[in-house]
Amino acid sequence: MRIISGLYKSRKIIAPKNLPVRPTTDMAKESLFNILNNSYYFDDISVLDLFAGTGNISYEFASRGTEQITCVDQDFGCIRFINKTAEDFDMPIQTIKSDVFKFLEKASMQSNIIFADPPYNFDVEQFSKIPELVFKNNLLLEDGLLIVEHSKHTNLSELEHYSYSKNYGGNVFSFFEKG
Repeated sequence: MRIISGLYKSRKIIAPKNLPVRPTTDMAKESLFNILNNSYYFDDISVLDLFAGTGNISYEFASRGTEQITCVDQDFGCIRFINKTAEDFDMPIQTIKSDVFKFLEKASMQSNIIFADPPYNFDVEQFSKIPELVFKNNLLLEDGLLIVEHSKHTNLSELEHYSYSKNYGGNVFSFFEKG
């Protein structure tokens, strides 16, 4: 994987092969950030990265100037890799080792953008818990976005707060907003 833009543009990050991850493709990531670039000044926002995996999305935000980034993942290897990479690149990324659903049930921090990249084999009921907990606990700031990455075989359009989706090959980003 590589960082698409910003301070660390074109830098490659090689994750250990033993991590239980499926990083967002560079093409999908670039398309996502083109959408976000039209709505946000990256140096003025806070980001919560759920099911953070390798930290791929968080590194992109950090490279573009975001200074408040929190990654949540339950795998110790993923957290260790994110911490090491953030330290190597001097990125302002905090990590929390936790089951994402348990974290969301207790969280009180609000963010402008919450990005969730759960396992693609989740069923719709498991996916639905993410926006349900985010909105029940008021974790998005005003004009904030929840973005859930999933497979093209999963349809989240019936979930509450769903706004729209963008497809990139086998990847889909579903966007959820307040109101």
